[in-house]
Amino acid sequence: MQVGIYELGGNAVVLEPGGTSWTLEHRDGVVMDGDKTEHVAEFVKVLGRYCSAIGVRTFAALKNWEEERTDPVLTAFAKHSEVPVINLESAMHHPCQATADMMTVREKLGPGRKRVVLTWAWHPKPLPMAVPNSFALAAAQAGHDLVIAHPPGYELDGELFSIIQEQAEGAGGSVAVKNDVDAAFEGAEVVYAKSWGSKQFYGAPEREMAERAQYRSQWIVDEQKMLRTNNAIFMHCLPVRRNVIVTDGVIDSPKSVVIDEAENRLHAQKAILASLLG
Repeated sequence: MQVGIYELGGNAVVLEPGGTSWTLEHRDGVVMDGDKTEHVAEFVKVLGRYCSAIGVRTFAALKNWEEERTDPVLTAFAKHSEVPVINLESAMHHPCQATADMMTVREKLGPGRKRVVLTWAWHPKPLPMAVPNSFALAAAQAGHDLVIAHPPGYELDGELFSIIQEQAEGAGGSVAVKNDVDAAFEGAEVVYAKSWGSKQFYGAPEREMAERAQYRSQWIVDEQKMLRTNNAIFMHCLPVRRNVIVTDGVIDSPKSVVIDEAENRLHAQKAILASLLG
């Protein structure tokens, strides 16, 4: 985003509340007698007097799913801001990544409906659900035939999944869920790998890691699984753990498009800025 702003002739101001000298409170009606020194209500209004837009990147704390699924920090920014707010990744969504992902699919395979597999992968620690949430939603909105593959217990948010189904139907695509990773790869034209945590273990990483250990050897994108596909391209949002999420043989193959996908973040986010700010 910073590079994109510079290339469009703007200036990026980077602030990291909590990492420097002040901290932000986003909840309404609280008595601020603790460690929070400024409220979002004033913070974003002041920024709006200085800046044309505000990009907000707020990661999931992985502590309370029912609270975090509502994106309370991002929602507070949007509520109080008088200028456009861009989600640079929240607890629930990563729309900039998903925009670049859909751009990459079209760039590599052309327009039209594709068989797209979003596959869960083992990881040494639970990760947020923002990337898979937004990728699934974007693939549905683009009218692709989406297969979401994951072990039992790693379902996406139920309310969001209903929206994904509605969007797919409206766009002429489809959505299927498979717990058999090998079967999910059959006929795929796009394989998108990403790990995410389970809602049932949210806030309990030790319990989750003990439960998910059984999937380590099976839920990895390797050459054997890619042979089941229809000459699929391999995608990942990066950074990626080699030989954990994906084998060297797959990510280093000619069908890996992860570097072009990363580059497309720049182009997609410049397009978002140009659209919002003219």
